[in-house]
Amino acid sequence: MPQSGLSISTNGTAYRLHGPRDRPVIILVHGLGLTLDTWRGHIEALSAHYCVLSFDLYGHGSSAAPPQTPSVSLFARQVRDLMDELSITQATIVGFSLGGMINRRFAMDYPDRVVALVVLNSPHERGEEEQRRVEQRATDTTAGGPAATLDAAIERWFTPQYRQSNPQHIKEISTWILANDADIYAQCRYVLARGVVELIRPEPAITHPTLVMTCEFDTGSTPQMSEAIAHEIEGAQLQIIAALKHMGLVEQPDLFFRPVLAFLETVYGDASDQY
Repeated sequence: MPQSGLSISTNGTAYRLHGPRDRPVIILVHGLGLTLDTWRGHIEALSAHYCVLSFDLYGHGSSAAPPQTPSVSLFARQVRDLMDELSITQATIVGFSLGGMINRRFAMDYPDRVVALVVLNSPHERGEEEQRRVEQRATDTTAGGPAATLDAAIERWFTPQYRQSNPQHIKEISTWILANDADIYAQCRYVLARGVVELIRPEPAITHPTLVMTCEFDTGSTPQMSEAIAHEIEGAQLQIIAALKHMGLVEQPDLFFRPVLAFLETVYGDASDQY
């Protein structure tokens, strides 16, 4: 059953709309195994000036199972279909981790629907050894379900201090992961592991205004990867957040939404005055 306050689209996508409906639209795309509540710490700040759309990817949270084998393109099409249903012509797409792969694919497949991109803690071209490790984690998930890699993921995602001082939040996020269907989750792990290949030196080139961010100690979406992403998108801005790990946007949301808001102002001007 969907959570309270969620709407469900005709294709089974669970979503929420926040903020003024007459403002520019910002779409938030979460990462593997998570839900739209990943953005809980960002919604109030973003929706003060923008119409914010958050949703659950196929097979995640309260959304329906994917209609076919998951791929980056399938998830990009899910975004397009939701925009169509809600009569959203264009939007800025903010993607975290797997979501940062999906929004890049979306910009390649539907360039006219994109105003700008924000790519947060998203993987890119890996060396051979790291690629083997990522694919091995996907294989481990196939064998043991989401629980097989959960403890290691929590350690990679959060600083020790946050894990120690926020046990209830860590438990909540672990619950999101464990609620995933094992087969779908395993398929999505392979999308995360192998989908980056189609995004390297993108063709067609991504030309939209873009902000790329990651954290200093994110081992799966490293500063070097974010530098490469920004280098491959002409004019892209790059920011590296010190000290945090993969889920820095959850630990310290303000370190993310403040630069995002500053970037959006360069894209839209002062939204509070113009819309």
